[in-house]
Parts: sequence; C-alpha cells; structure tokens
Amino acid sequence: MSEGFGPVIRMLFSGFLALLGGMAGFQIAQIVIPEIPYEWVLWARNSIPSWVPKQVFFSLCCILLFGGTGFMLAPLFTRFLASLGVVFENHLRSFKWQDITSATLGMIVGLLIANLIALPFSNLPFGSYIAVFLNIILAYVGARIVLKRQSDIKGVFAPIIGLKERVLKRGGTTSELDTTSGEIADEEAMSCKDAKILDTSVIIDGRILDVAKTGFLEGSLVLPRFVLLELQAVADSTDPARRTRGRRGLDVVNELQKIPGIHVEIAEFSLKHLRVESVDSGLIAMAQKLKAQILTTDYNLNKLAQIQGIRVLNVNDLANALKPMLLPGESIVIDVIREGKEPHQGVGYLDDGTMLVIEDGENHIGRRVEVVVTSMLQTSAGRMVFGRIRREVRA
Repeated sequence: MSEGFGPVIRMLFSGFLALLGGMAGFQIAQIVIPEIPYEWVLWARNSIPSWVPKQVFFSLCCILLFGGTGFMLAPLFTRFLASLGVVFENHLRSFKWQDITSATLGMIVGLLIANLIALPFSNLPFGSYIAVFLNIILAYVGARIVLKRQSDIKGVFAPIIGLKERVLKRGGTTSELDTTSGEIADEEAMSCKDAKILDTSVIIDGRILDVAKTGFLEGSLVLPRFVLLELQAVADSTDPARRTRGRRGLDVVNELQKIPGIHVEIAEFSLKHLRVESVDSGLIAMAQKLKAQILTTDYNLNKLAQIQGIRVLNVNDLANALKPMLLPGESIVIDVIREGKEPHQGVGYLDDGTMLVIEDGENHIGRRVEVVVTSMLQTSAGRMVFGRIRREVRA
C-alpha cells in the first residue's frame, strides 16, 4: 500500500511545483512586459501573427517556461525532502518530548516575529518571497534559542511561582509540599522516573563526565538549584583548594551540557520548598518526590538514601566493579610502602589505587615482594586486598 502511494505523492508534488512555477512566471511577465524595449515590441509585431495577443503570448511563454522548470526540478526536491526527513527522524530519536515542545514554542515565536517584520514589505513586488525567507530563518533561530535556554526560561517564572506560594501560605490553604513547586514536581514526576539527580560530590569528582561520554547514562540528569548554589559557594571560597574543586565542578556541569544525547536540567527547587535544612536531606526529599535516582560518590549519602528506599548510583561502585579482579591464590609483585594498622602488617598499592594489606610485611617496607592473594573486601568506599609474602623480589 505504501509503495503504491509513493508515486502518487511524487506526481502531486510535481504538479504542485509546476503550478508554483507557473504562478511565478505569470507574476514575472506582468512585471517585465511594461519594461520591454520598443524595438522588441516592433519585432514581435512583425514576427507573431496579428491575431495572437502579444501580451497573452508573452505571459503564456513565461508560465510554460517557469512551470516546466518547476516540473523538471520536482524529482530533485523530492529526494532532498526525503533526505531531510531521514535526518530529522534520526535527530528526533535522541530528543525528549520536553525538547520538542520547547523547540516548537520557539518556532511559533519566531514565525510571529517574522510575519510582523514582513508586514512593511507586503506591497513590494517580491514581498511574499521576503516573507518566506524571514519565516524560515526566524523560525529556526527561535527554535534554537528556546531549546538551548529552556532552563533559563524556567528561572524567569521562578519569582512568580514563589509569589503564588507565599499568597497561598498566607491564606492557609497549603499543606506539606502542596505548593506551586510541589505541583511542578508532581508533573515532572510523571516524566522523571528515569531521571538521575546529581550530587555535589559526584560533580566535583568529575568521573561522571567520562561515564557520560561513553553513552552508558540514560534519561535526564537533574541538577537541583541548591546543589548549583553550593558549587558556586565552593568556587568562591577563600581556600585555594576548595576554590579549585568548585571551579572544576562548574566546568564539569558545562561540559555535561555539551555532550550530545545528554540532557542536563536545572530543577528550580530550594531547601525551603522541600522543608529541609541540609543538601543531603534535600536530595533525598527531591528523589522521593520525583521518583528519581541519586548519582553520588558520598558514602554517607549512599547509605542514608538506601535506608529510605531510594536507588543510588555510586560512581565508586562502578569504578570498583571495573577494576581487574584478583582471585585468591593469584600472585602479584608489589612494593611495600608503609606499615599497616595491625601489628606486623605492611601496605602496598596496585596500579589502579587498590590497597593491598600484606601479612608480616612490616619487615619488608621499602622493598619489592611477590604476594599471594588470600582474600578481598569490597565496600562502597573501595576495595581492599589481603595477601601474604611468597618471596622477596630483587629490583
């Protein structure tokens, strides 16, 4: 059915372009006829039979010329539109409905502005073509701007939301989290089931950027406003180390927004709206409200969220899972760096930073030894390997 419908569409499109070309040819003829030199008019009178109207003949020639041109160019336009449709389809697969809605809103605003600008040109001979050009350009620009700045547009309405909340509170009609921000959260909860809320620690850590570039992250990344404010406070710290970490976190957020297929949404939530005092409590309350997950490297937040039934994605767990697995009985050559916590223990480190605790390794500090793995301990804070010395290795 669809294969037989294709030729009909191509035929209709060819006829449509031929009709447009004929209309353009007729308009051009009406403009050109008064400007034809008198010598050409005399030649036409002598060459064309007297019973043929000269203006009609010239208009008919223009209509046939431009209409035929449009008919011949129709296959090229058809193939171009087909290719354009494939490109749009491939791009829309990675878009979310929120992005499509924002782009459509921006396109509508651009079309309104374009038609307002085109009004002064409506009486010109080529005013309609100028209007078409302005509509195409400004529709694209409007869609692009709104799509890129949709998080800032939400911030524009934040004061109105806060004002409405204060009015409702004065009237005594609000309940816990039954405010405007709560209503927004309820609406977002329907579309944020796969969302992941970013913690301050995971942003400053920076490894989330490498994970996002590999394409393993799905869904939206939600950055609460209070987390962004905390990052800004760290970046403005007088302590050089904290200031460097804060600026690194802001750079990570900026880079995440540039990764294709990754949508970072700044959620306009505050600790006051969530009725909590700490950032960790705000993240948990927000995750419960949005039915979202929390991305973190904070061990304490990890445990606290799991107690309350919130799914946590810990980057440390991911990093530990990707470390090479050492099985009991395997041998490894390592340098003994320092003493362990228990008597007679020595400590060394593998290439990936994993701590190796060596039995009776205290007397081999500063030396290279071959160690047999006896056991391992896996926690969210990292992995520890235990072993005993087989022999000393000469450098």
